[in-house]
Amino acid sequence: MKVTSCETHIVATPPPHVGGMYWIFVSLKTACGIQGVGEVYAASFHPTVMEKAIEDVFERYLKGHDPHHVERFFRECYSSGFTQRPDLTMMGVVSGLEMACWDIIGKAAGKPVYELIGGKVNHKLRSYTYLYPENAKGEYDYDNVELAVECALQNKERGFTALKFDPAGPYTAYSGHQLSQNDLEKSATFCEKIREAVGTSCDLLFGTHGQMTPAAAIRLAKRLEPFDPLWFEEPVPPGQAEAMAQVAGATSIPVATGERLTTKFEFHDVLKNRAAAILQMNLGRVGGILEGKKVAALAEAYYCQIAPHLYNGPVGAAASIQLATATPNFLIQESIGTWDGFHAEVLQEKIDWQDGYIIPSDKPGLGVELNMETVRACSPYTEPTLHLSMDARPYDYKRQSSTHWKKTGL
Repeated sequence: MKVTSCETHIVATPPPHVGGMYWIFVSLKTACGIQGVGEVYAASFHPTVMEKAIEDVFERYLKGHDPHHVERFFRECYSSGFTQRPDLTMMGVVSGLEMACWDIIGKAAGKPVYELIGGKVNHKLRSYTYLYPENAKGEYDYDNVELAVECALQNKERGFTALKFDPAGPYTAYSGHQLSQNDLEKSATFCEKIREAVGTSCDLLFGTHGQMTPAAAIRLAKRLEPFDPLWFEEPVPPGQAEAMAQVAGATSIPVATGERLTTKFEFHDVLKNRAAAILQMNLGRVGGILEGKKVAALAEAYYCQIAPHLYNGPVGAAASIQLATATPNFLIQESIGTWDGFHAEVLQEKIDWQDGYIIPSDKPGLGVELNMETVRACSPYTEPTLHLSMDARPYDYKRQSSTHWKKTGL
């Protein structure tokens, strides 16, 4: 069996762009006619640049090769250009192409991928969602605690047993920073009011995006501990596990991290420094399904769990589901709502979500197929904005201290 062709599809997501501004799908085809799909989660460059990078990696390391040989593919890409070290963009490309190889492997074997990487452990996968509170105009309002509470209750009624929110203020290109008293109070109030509303029916997942210095994160954690969140996510910028370990050692809240990390090597650094109890690899960035499985195995040896990150399209989600299904130290999977809306429209058949759980597909490969009519209708992506962007201004303590947020009437 040999891979003969690769197509890249840049899909522009419709407003409000839940899951990012665009998704990068890749489609591989073998000489015997089997097609496999994957998704690249790489946000450093515009998708037009990524499209060229995908083409280069495919032509150089995958075209004409057997898709079963994922170890060879990973190592040659990992060492590309005399690097032999984690490269975020390269590993994003590798991840998408590698999961497409697994889709082909599963289809050729007539088995879901999870049956080929250890077999089914979890028959259903506990899931969580971000809170997307809407105001009267139908706009998302993340600063209104009343709306956040309403949204939390709605998601509890839908069946979710874990809810994530990030009220700690902007994440900037100049983070980490100390939080204003206003942002500290706002964060604690969100936890307090949502905990009062949902009681013990739901875990609270306190999301941040590397906004803080270790000292600032410890200050905030002390305020959040009375509400017993399941995790404190990425409290300091990625890249220095020792700094995150300072936070982990100073709070009773489990630290979670990993959406911006790639390969087993970066995750091993987190584990050996006891910097986190929960690893959040994104299967479209970490290096693919097999690399994600290796990260999960490392975590298992440290008695840590995985909670795969997902802020992209449903093909990356399908890969995460395959990994989670075959992983004994799986904790919870990020969902984007209940996989309705555009996440459903871009697939021929939506991801199966029931009463708070994702139900793994028993179809061969990744278990999903693209709806090419929708893909073509939403291509190309013509905006200059990247998938995600950080505030270009430094954190302004005075501005954050004067920011008004609704906290009364509860």
